[in-house]
Amino acid sequence: MKYRCLVLDHDDTVVNSTATIHYPAFVAFMEKLRGGTDITLEEYFVYNFDPGVLPFFQEIVGLNHEEMLAEEAFWREYVRHHVPKAYPGMKELLWDYKKAGGILCVTSHSFGDYIRRDYRENGLPDPDLVFGWEVPKAIRKPEPHSLFEIERRFGLKAEELIVLDDLKPGYDMAKAAGVPFAAAGWAGEYPAIEAFMRKNCDIYCKTIEEFRQLVL
Repeated sequence: MKYRCLVLDHDDTVVNSTATIHYPAFVAFMEKLRGGTDITLEEYFVYNFDPGVLPFFQEIVGLNHEEMLAEEAFWREYVRHHVPKAYPGMKELLWDYKKAGGILCVTSHSFGDYIRRDYRENGLPDPDLVFGWEVPKAIRKPEPHSLFEIERRFGLKAEELIVLDDLKPGYDMAKAAGVPFAAAGWAGEYPAIEAFMRKNCDIYCKTIEEFRQLVL
């Protein structure tokens, strides 16, 4: 295989979760905290793309430290009761890749225990390594630490990995580590995100089948 290790984002890359879980959780929390929000689903996607989830909550929504802790607790409890569905074709891709001898890792801003639950509930192969939100902020995506650790753990070179992500933090992480990056463009029609990814990424996959052809 050209790429011995897939480093996958989770939300809106493997599973359809922002529109069905994370955004509804955000709306419910804001209703409880401030009586609602004017931020649309598209704006939520774009803000999570850039500047990223923490600046979005802290600088755009304006949550203080106590509110951030409350939001995280609310989000975690909401996600505990809602399992997102994998995108059609993802299950077959990941199993075929694993059966061919590939290594499967995840770097995500979701918690690792929920990521493994989502893989299990969707019948996906268990990841070899998961770096989730529980990773300390100083080494969490978009920092390249997880990619260096994957290389060290499995004895791989940067060019033997490929990162698949739908958002800019994944792109920034891969770029910082010198690892190939493929943009996942199947979460929805968001022109600002697609324009950035097509301009800056070497590989843009509009469909899972396009990514499958790349790695298998």
